[in-house]
Formats: sequence, structure tokens, C-alpha cells
Amino acid sequence: MGLTIQSTSIGVLKENFKLDTESPDEIVIALAGNPNTGKSTVFNRLTGLNQHTGNWPGKTVTNAQGSFQHHEKNYILVDLPGTYSLFANSMEEQIARDFICFGSPKVTVIVADATCLERNLNLVLQILEITDKVVVCVNLLDEAKRKKITIDLEKLSDQIGVPVVGTAARSGKGLQELKDTVEKMAVGGIITNPFKIHYDTVIENAIEKIEPEIEDFIKNRFHKRWMALRLIDGDKAFQDSMKAYLDMDFSENATLQIKLKEARAMICKELNDLEELQDRIVSNIVSIAEDISNEVVSFNKTVRCKKERDIDGILTSRLYGIPIMIALLGLIFWITIVGANVPSALLADGLFWVEGQLSAFFLWLSVPVWVHDMIVYGVYRTLAWVVSVMLPPMAIFFPLFTLLEDLGYLPRVAFNLDYYFKKACAHGKQALTMCMGFGCNAAGIISCRIIDSPRERLIAILTNNFVPCNGRFPTLIALSSLFIAGGFSAAFQSFAAAIAILAVIVLGVMITLLISRILSKTVLKGLPSSFALELPPYRRPQIGRVIVRSLIDRTLFVLGRAVAVAAPAGLVIWVMANISIGNDSLLTHCAEFLDPFAKLLGLDGYILMAFILGLPANEIVIPILIMSYLSGGSMLELDSLSELRQLFLDHGWTQLTAVCMMLFSLNHWPCGTTLWTIRKETQSWKWTGAALLIPTVTGIVLCFIVAQGAALLHLV
Repeated sequence: MGLTIQSTSIGVLKENFKLDTESPDEIVIALAGNPNTGKSTVFNRLTGLNQHTGNWPGKTVTNAQGSFQHHEKNYILVDLPGTYSLFANSMEEQIARDFICFGSPKVTVIVADATCLERNLNLVLQILEITDKVVVCVNLLDEAKRKKITIDLEKLSDQIGVPVVGTAARSGKGLQELKDTVEKMAVGGIITNPFKIHYDTVIENAIEKIEPEIEDFIKNRFHKRWMALRLIDGDKAFQDSMKAYLDMDFSENATLQIKLKEARAMICKELNDLEELQDRIVSNIVSIAEDISNEVVSFNKTVRCKKERDIDGILTSRLYGIPIMIALLGLIFWITIVGANVPSALLADGLFWVEGQLSAFFLWLSVPVWVHDMIVYGVYRTLAWVVSVMLPPMAIFFPLFTLLEDLGYLPRVAFNLDYYFKKACAHGKQALTMCMGFGCNAAGIISCRIIDSPRERLIAILTNNFVPCNGRFPTLIALSSLFIAGGFSAAFQSFAAAIAILAVIVLGVMITLLISRILSKTVLKGLPSSFALELPPYRRPQIGRVIVRSLIDRTLFVLGRAVAVAAPAGLVIWVMANISIGNDSLLTHCAEFLDPFAKLLGLDGYILMAFILGLPANEIVIPILIMSYLSGGSMLELDSLSELRQLFLDHGWTQLTAVCMMLFSLNHWPCGTTLWTIRKETQSWKWTGAALLIPTVTGIVLCFIVAQGAALLHLV
């Protein structure tokens, strides 16, 4: 399913906002711009809470729409994906271009970064070739002032022939003027004279040959020159869009095809081939953008960006870049783990107090005991475990991680790891999606949308589970503290446990790179794609916005899916623990059946059953294991780690058992929430199954090698 007029423009807006889009008081505005220009801030400032976020129909690219009122008129603002050009080399570029062309926006607002206007003008000039209903919003004027950059906005407007408004969206400066200008443009109160790009003589001659043949077809929908260029360079994606949206198939026009053949022959006679045509077009645009920028921008060359270059010299250096990155991520993990203990305990106490009240309520209703136990000890207790263990770490980790993102550090992480992911034939942006997986693999899967290539996006999705999420950290911390650090003196135990966890994380990254390379050389063959990695300026984070965005968009979103999966699973766990065949429960029978296989992996049957029943959320693996060892009918938790250690030792655990369980915790099937998210993102049960099998097989092989290797070396 692709984009359609109904799904991208008036139809989808009408459905989402319940507005009468035929009314003259409702005006559709497209918001375009490069990434990292503050476009989202402009969008949020204009629309406030009147927003709707989803995906473009049939796409995994985010679709943000919002509305605002100005002078008693309703404006519908469509936030297009951030893109550097409209040549449709990526899904984001195609969506942005198609909406501007076929979505019929009254005005297209282009947000440009005042600190690097020259680069942003490339997109401005490309959009001006399509439509003259354009307002340029030069944002981040406060950042430019700090860097001693000045822009003559009036002169810029004269140069490009459309209105230019300066803003500092974070403080709201200039947004009122932007609204006024958009209103005037929408009602025809501004006459524009867009800058006309003059290409090389051979290209201009080819354009002149095609323009007369298409004038009757396109009427006033597009500028003739731009349409002629798209037909000459053979942009198949655009021709498919024309056929889908406007029912125009130029391939059936014999006269036009003859003219196109002649035009292409003219170009190929001068240039090497048609592939060089786009390079020439881009070169012309870049050259013009540079000339315009030189005319309107002035700055102190000795001051500009010196501080940021000095910082980047350290954060992205070969010597310090990776260690600083590890230290920062380690600090976030430490804050998350330590900071989540108290709120997690308080939340658990509160939820289990509610459990007591719920029990009293059921007793008051005189419901059967088995109904009470199934609902309270099965469904509710599972939900309480998931919420109390998942919510506090996510509520700490996601804001901290988003803080690094808002600060501008995460692109530096991708820069530092790009070399290693390229060696693994994967996309450099996979470094960012992998880091997001440390908080929650489901959120990491969603973040894979930033990867343009479908093949490389799929690799990132299939390998995201190899980094431990916050749900697996409690298990890893407990086992490393009890069995790995136990042999050290008290002074070094916490350090040894931290080193063990760090080793697990490093192993997860190495496995991610290895499996990514294997996939790219086998079932997902293909050439690695290139991408422009922009290092945005460092900015002071907006703490309030960071907290709200991370809690609503990430924490509550992931928690909601976890709860939806955990509720029915809690019922299954209770049933298996309470229904007996002979003298043993179904849980015990299943554990005994799995025990021979589990022994080969250095585990036991109860451990494997705990992982299987822990599918809803990794947080409940240890409680299920305790319940199984104690033959309880519901999930339990012991009062101290020493009691937990003794319970494990009484059931035959050794240091090897702990190591193998840590390895299997790192490498096994994704939790139910993550699998659900993978299905939603890939729209494929096949790839969801692959995402389940790949880490599981990896974990089985790894545990088998370790367990049997230890046996051969007589280490156990």
C-alpha cells in the first residue's frame, strides 16, 4: 500500500481531525525542512497539544499532523519527514516530495537552520522549482547570534523571490509573524517571484524541447521546467506517483516519448550518461545556494564554531570517542539501576496493597477461590510485577537518553560506531537503534525507522534483541552479584559485578555486529547504502519537553504494549502452576521434559520454563523461577539476595549455571512486547519468526559451547 491523495492529504486529515476540509476557513500547510533545523519545535509551538502522530499509510515513516487557529481560521499543519533533497533517494524524500506535489497544500513552509543556511538553501531551491506558494522560516536565530552569524533576511527574500521570516522557535520569537505571513500567502495576498535556476546549456536545451509537450497535461499543477527535468532524468518513482495520484501515464504519449528520446540523446552526447545529469543538476543548485549564502550571511571566521569543533575533536576522536561513549552510557545505566530501586519498591508496595484490597473485594463478593486466585494471583500479580519493575527504569532511562539526543550527542555516537557497522555491512544509524534497545528493545525496533534502506532496516530490527534491555538488567545484576562477584572481597564485589555486566554488554554489541554481517552476506544480501550523517550543533536541552516527550511517546507507549501482553500470560502461568497431573503441576512436568536438553546448555528445565513463561516481559523470569523451585501457585519474591543464592545452590546451581543463564538472558527470543512491535513494523510474520529464532539459536549454540567446553576442561 502506498500514498494516495486520500491517505496523505485531505482524506487523511478529514479522518484524523474530523474537520470539514471543504470549508474555506481550513487551510492545509506543509512543513518541510532539513533534519536538525528545529522543524519539530516550530511544529510543536504552532500546534501545541492539537496533534496527531502515526505513520504514513503503508510506510514506517512517522506522520505528524496538527492544527492551530489564527484570525478565526483553522490551519492544518502537516510535518513532512526531514530531508536534504527531493530527488526521492529515500522513503522520506519521496513522501515529502509527493505531499508537496499531490497533497495540494495552500502553503509550504520551509524551515531552514540559520547556523548553516547555505546547506539548507539546497532544499529551498528544489521546492521553489515545484511551487511558488512558499514561505521560508529561518529558524535558530538565537543559535546564530551566539555564534556571531548574521543573516540579512530582507536581502535573502529579494534573492529567492518568496517571503522570509526569522524565528527562534524555542522562545517563540517570530512565530506570530510567521502565522501572519502564511495567512497572507494562503489567501493570495503575496505575489511571489521564485528564483529560477539556470542549468548548463545542454540541460536547458533539453528542457525547452520537452516543455511544450507537457504544458497541456500539467496545466498549473507544477512548474513546467521541473516536470520536464523529472521526465528527462527518468525518475520512475515520480512517474509512478503521477500515475497513482493524477492518473497520468506519460509512457503512453508517443509524441512525448520521441521528444524525450531526443532530449536524452542530446544530454548523453554532452555528458557521459543520464546518471551524470542528476549530478549536474545538484552541482548547479549547490553552486547557486553558495552564491546566495555569500550574499546574505556574514560571520566572524575566527569565532564561528570553534568551541564546538574543539568539543567534537574530543568526543569523535579515535582515541577518546569510544571510551567517552561507553562511560556516558555506563553512567546512564548506573543512574537508571540505582535510581529505579526506591520508586520500584514503592510502586510494588502500592500495587501489592491494591492486591490486598482486590482480594478483600472478591471475598466480599464470595466468588469461588479458584476465580479469586486466577485473577488476583495470576493476572493481577503478573501485571503488578511488570509495571513495578518496568516503569521506574524506563521513566529514568528514556528521559536521560532523550536528553543526550536533545543535546546533540547521539549523532556523535553514530559517527563513532559507523566504521564498525560498515565493516559488518550494516547501516551506521544502527548504532543509534542499538543504543535505544538498552532501554527497551521494543523502542529500539521503532527507532529503526530512521534507517532509509529497507534491507538495512530489517537487519537492525532482527539484531536489536542482542543488546540487553532494562528488563534483563535485574537478572544480570542479581546473577553477577551472587555468583560472579561472590569470590571477591567485599571491597571489590561491586566493581567485579559491574565489570561482568559490562562484559555482557560488550559481548552483545559484538554479537550484533557478527549477526548483522552474516545476515547481509546471506538472506539479506545487498550493497551497503550511504547516508549523510549530520553533526548538529550542541543545544541546551529543554528539560520539560524532554521529560514529557520521553514519558508519553516512549515510556507509556512501551508499557502499554507490555501490559497488553502480560495480562493473558499471567493467566497461563497461574494455570500451569496450579493444575496438576498426578502429584506434580503442569509446570513441573514441562520442566522435567525440558531438563535433559537444558542440561546440555548448562541450565535446567525450570530455568528454560521460566524463560518460556517470561515471554510477556523479561522482568518476571526470576519470580517465575522462584515460584517453580518453591512449588508455589503464584509468583514470589524472596526477602534478600542471600536467600536467593541459597535457593539456587540447593537446586544444583554452580558458577557455570549462572554464566550460562546470563548468556541465555542476553541471547534468547524477544519479549512479547518486542515481537508485537516487530510484527507491526515489518508487517510480516516471516520476519517476526526470524527475529524470534535468530537470537534463540545464537543463545543455544553459545550456551552449548560454554557448558560443554567447561565439561571437557573439567571446570565443573
